[in-house]
Amino acid sequence: MHGSYGFDILAPLLASAGGLEAHLIRVGGFLGGFYILLALMNATAAYYWWQQKHDNSRALVWVAVAGLYMILAPLAMSTYPNWVPAFPKFFTDTVNNLTGPVMYSVGTTAILVILYVFRRFFVKPDVAWALLNLTCFAMALALANEDFAAIVTKPDNVPIVGLVFLLGYFTWLATAKAVENDERIAQGLPPTEKLDDEKILVWPDLVYTELICMIALTAFLLFWAISLQAPLEEPASSVKTPNPSKAPWYFLGLQEMLVYYDPWYAGVVLPSLIVFGLMAIPFIDFNPKGNGYYTISQRKFSYIIFQFGFLEMWITLIILGTFLRGPNWNFFGPFEQWDAHKVEQLSNKDLSEFFWIKFLGVGLPKSPVGADALTQFGYILWRESVGIVLTLAYFIILPPLMATTIFRKFFAQMGFIRYMIMANLLLFMLSLPLKMLLRWIFNLKYIISIPEYFLNF
Repeated sequence: MHGSYGFDILAPLLASAGGLEAHLIRVGGFLGGFYILLALMNATAAYYWWQQKHDNSRALVWVAVAGLYMILAPLAMSTYPNWVPAFPKFFTDTVNNLTGPVMYSVGTTAILVILYVFRRFFVKPDVAWALLNLTCFAMALALANEDFAAIVTKPDNVPIVGLVFLLGYFTWLATAKAVENDERIAQGLPPTEKLDDEKILVWPDLVYTELICMIALTAFLLFWAISLQAPLEEPASSVKTPNPSKAPWYFLGLQEMLVYYDPWYAGVVLPSLIVFGLMAIPFIDFNPKGNGYYTISQRKFSYIIFQFGFLEMWITLIILGTFLRGPNWNFFGPFEQWDAHKVEQLSNKDLSEFFWIKFLGVGLPKSPVGADALTQFGYILWRESVGIVLTLAYFIILPPLMATTIFRKFFAQMGFIRYMIMANLLLFMLSLPLKMLLRWIFNLKYIISIPEYFLNF
């Protein structure tokens, strides 16, 4: 009776309110507290600039930002639709209409390129703090939207939202250290890691630090478990499949790959190559610089490949599969309701259909009725000959071609075996974005389609 007292008070309000009003009643308290938290964060930043850096102008800026958040906090807690800060409807509708797999992938790639090119600007503390404020403010405005909040506040998705912010912070921290070291190296100075390389003892220094971290993390997990409901669902049933049926968050990148590739390739070959590639890095890496300290300028190629592979081809796919893939694995905008009845027409065709039917104007080659297995296999190879030739050319001709052009220096320093391993790993990695482009532009389903033997590429 006493445990449900708060809900008993809200129940009449929720019953008499409409969809948006009921939603604002549910999230109003959280949004108000979130704005207050942002105000305290900026007040702390203002105190830091005033007390530690003696920069009154910067301190006044963040005091003003903190004051703005304090004004928004009671508006959010009012739960009145006309008062709660939120994105206007024309903005959310525009975002939903413009957002799609193509725009999402191209947009995230463009953002990463901009962040890399202008990294010296974005790692500045003021700029990074301003971006954090804009991100948190946009998150607060978006949470006032019922459809957006229904996605990101699911118990399964709340930790992923936190992981995204943590990933952004640690990426910024590593990049800031790398930029600082690059500037020092350009001036002939040692990296910052060399300035404090005094050895410390595991006991007691490291053990004490780990013990404190363990206690703090345990306390945080206890608070988390009390405040957030466990994402438990009904018992599994063979006659009822969840829609959408999603893998754990760390496998959603692989599940997104299944949109473009067969399960054997997206679920077996590519993950195996990721593990093999990570194991091969110490053997194919010939650059002795950058060991033990952060740097970008001394290891640009390695840095770009890793960040593109990790952030663009893994993290963004996880975010896409978590927040933008809804029922029937259809793509939904961030402010769009997940409608299980949404139907998307697909007209994807295999490369063999493009070549034989559209280009030559003839039917697909078929073996005669009653032909033996060898003859049938020959006709299958003839039907898919274009895709087979292109795939072989991609993996056989491109590596030596790159060795004489853009990777000439790499080939000279690595040797034949190490270079071929690196080149083929890169080509396998690039096969995913290339296949995505072919799907988006030409509606290409498979380059090689041999369903008779469950072999599609």
